[in-house]
Amino acid sequence: MRFAVLGATGFVGRALVTALAGRGEVVAVSRGGGGAEHPNAWAFPADVTDGDAVLEALEGVDVAYHLVHSLGSADFAERDKRGAETVAREAERAGVSQIVYLGGLGDNRPDLSPHLRSRIETAAVLESGAVPVTTLRAAVVIGKGSAAFETIVALVDRLPAMVAPRWISTETQPIALDDVVRYLTGVAGLPDASGDSFDVGGPEVLTYKKMIERIARLRGRRRPVVEVPVLTPRLSSYWLHLVTPVRAGVARPLVEGLRNPTVVRDDRIRRLVPFEPTPFDEAARAALA
Repeated sequence: MRFAVLGATGFVGRALVTALAGRGEVVAVSRGGGGAEHPNAWAFPADVTDGDAVLEALEGVDVAYHLVHSLGSADFAERDKRGAETVAREAERAGVSQIVYLGGLGDNRPDLSPHLRSRIETAAVLESGAVPVTTLRAAVVIGKGSAAFETIVALVDRLPAMVAPRWISTETQPIALDDVVRYLTGVAGLPDASGDSFDVGGPEVLTYKKMIERIARLRGRRRPVVEVPVLTPRLSSYWLHLVTPVRAGVARPLVEGLRNPTVVRDDRIRRLVPFEPTPFDEAARAALA
């Protein structure tokens, strides 16, 4: 079987390329042409809005993974939409059998953040094409290199105490990087997953405050957290930009999304790809090692 990973140099993409390379050939697609760190993988430089390049990358591919996200750009939603349109069209022309897309958890409600709404819209664009799409929807992915996880770690490491906005009490269902990769690889070529959408998450529902406290405990530190109602998403993003490595252009859409609960509502994927999900502390400990 031949796979293509679009967004191969990203946090999830690199881990996925390595996992898929144990099952077949992998085309690692990225703008810079990196991400091929296995003998069964080779790099292919392409922008997902370049139809000719995407078509060439997908020639002979059975399953294409769409992991591209333009977060950090002012027009990230429009960029992601154009990329999804190109991938859906060229995947059909190349004869791809399945597209697997990693999106975001979050109910489609009026107050949904632009970031999470963009994830839903990207899935809809991919699904409008002729190639069957399997969408996996995840919240915070726990692993080294995850923007959300690295932000929490930086808060724990750099602040002796925190005055935090209301989103600190929002519920989410974090998932270990290894578990996301197991789900992504597990649905490849799986008939019951074709043309369907699934929620994926770890075994625990936590608030962001609880995650901060748990990571602080793993670090051997105590970090008092005081919730205040006055920090807007814009102010929160500037606050994160000052005290964490995350750029404001990335922090703001992430923070806006933190006001929306991101919890698994449909666990059918557990029956299709059965394994025991990794507890939060174990996933965080591995990421911090």
